Amino acid sequence: MKKIVTALVVAMGVGFTTLSFFTPLQAQLLGIVTFLVVMWTNNALPLGVVSLLPILLFPAFGITDLNHVTPNYAKSIIFLFVGGFMLAIAMQKTDLHLQISHRLMRIFPNTARGIVYAMAIVSALLSSILSNTTITLMLMPIGLFITENPRLKVRILLAIAYGASIGGILTPIGTPPNLLLLGYLEEIGLKAPTFTEWMGMTSPVVVTMLVLMPFLLSYGMEEESVGQMRESVGPMTKKQKKLLWIIGGLSLLLLMNTPIRPWYPGLGLNEKGLLLGAGLLLFMPGVDLLDWEDSRAIPYEIIFLFGAGFSIAQAFGSTHLAEAIAQKLAFVRELPLWMTLAVIALAISFSTEITSNTALTSIALPVMAELYGVDHPETLLVLMVTTVAASYAFMLPIATPPNAIVMSSRVIHVKTMAAVGFFIDLVGVAIVSLTAYLLWRWVL
Repeated sequence: MKKIVTALVVAMGVGFTTLSFFTPLQAQLLGIVTFLVVMWTNNALPLGVVSLLPILLFPAFGITDLNHVTPNYAKSIIFLFVGGFMLAIAMQKTDLHLQISHRLMRIFPNTARGIVYAMAIVSALLSSILSNTTITLMLMPIGLFITENPRLKVRILLAIAYGASIGGILTPIGTPPNLLLLGYLEEIGLKAPTFTEWMGMTSPVVVTMLVLMPFLLSYGMEEESVGQMRESVGPMTKKQKKLLWIIGGLSLLLLMNTPIRPWYPGLGLNEKGLLLGAGLLLFMPGVDLLDWEDSRAIPYEIIFLFGAGFSIAQAFGSTHLAEAIAQKLAFVRELPLWMTLAVIALAISFSTEITSNTALTSIALPVMAELYGVDHPETLLVLMVTTVAASYAFMLPIATPPNAIVMSSRVIHVKTMAAVGFFIDLVGVAIVSLTAYLLWRWVL
């Protein structure tokens, strides 16, 4: 009860403090969001319970009505996760993740730092061409098996999630905010970077983050025991081979479905349908890798968590809080450019912690374009920083799909992710803003 009271006191403080800056409705929304974030952080109530509270609180305080809140808990992207979770459950049920992890350990050093670096790099590279959501779902069972050391297991899972977010910005197709930027640039008539130009610009950020992030995650873990892997898992079983073929076919389909414009249009298939279809295939006669009873292992609290994130994003738009916050940022135009970029990166990165990075990007791009005006030479630079910073949120599970997915493992506490992610957030902001000032402004 004490934790709930603490959340209420902090939320009321934020609500009253922001009354002088925003409308009463907007201040109420900020107070409610603060209440949810504190409750997620201090584990006052189960994660799923807190994530369902917007259904009650938003209508009760006049933020938005019930019929507009509840559809956020059944958006199409949620079924992508359902399919992905089914694949992850099948990997654990068939012990395929044991086979894969043994083969990985033959390549990378069997030390705490070596494993953290290995999982972060593998996750980042795969996420640059495939969905970071899919990659995190596929790597998480491996991360859970590699060691029995609970502290190291947490760091490995965080390395997978953070690596997926870091690698997602390497290519224009790596993560939804990148595609949103390309679409917005086309809409306002600005020339977007080509595929190779984009990679040339973002690779310094990705490489630097992949050097620093695993180092910070593994700091102080050098003496930790990795634990003994099983000596042998034997040859692959028929079910393991069957699942490997399904995952391989899915990966190939996802790769072929990815457009590389202007050279390749992609297959035009819906990625959400592909993931859900692959998950349902596991139940089919002749495949028989899952029974319906296995679906009880799906972490439904994470699905509710995403619903809460979508609801918050919708509320930020419907109450015009997003535009009001952008107006408060108008002062950044008077700052030196390097400081402007740092403030924007910081604001976007920490704003993303409480809402979907895709939703925030779609709101923030038109707002940020108005800081200097669409025709200003610095506008493309500002939009690029906004987009990349939206993917670099590491504190809360609601911030990005990879964060939420590793939280579903139930071995990471929100408090742990927030504490570790805060420092990596700051590192990301510094690297993105410095790279933009020292490199991007000369090539855009």
